[in-house]
Amino acid sequence: MPKVSAKRQITIPINLCDEAHISPGDEIEAFIFNGQITLVRKEKNAAKGILKHINADKHISDEKSLQSTLDDRQKGNL
Repeated sequence: MPKVSAKRQITIPINLCDEAHISPGDEIEAFIFNGQITLVRKEKNAAKGILKHINADKHISDEKSLQSTLDDRQKGNL
């Protein structure tokens, strides 16, 4: 059983890492609920494609987009 170090660090046993598909360098998230800590490996590219259904002008600059939004607000469109 792993122990907590003075720096509050723990070593996750390799068999648990293998089962959870956690490799060196992976990022994990920690959640606490009812006094129990749950570690979850962050999925790379988990949000990739989530906004692909939105048709946007890919050639517009950030400045033009911001100005367009400000203009719409001044006109009361937003």
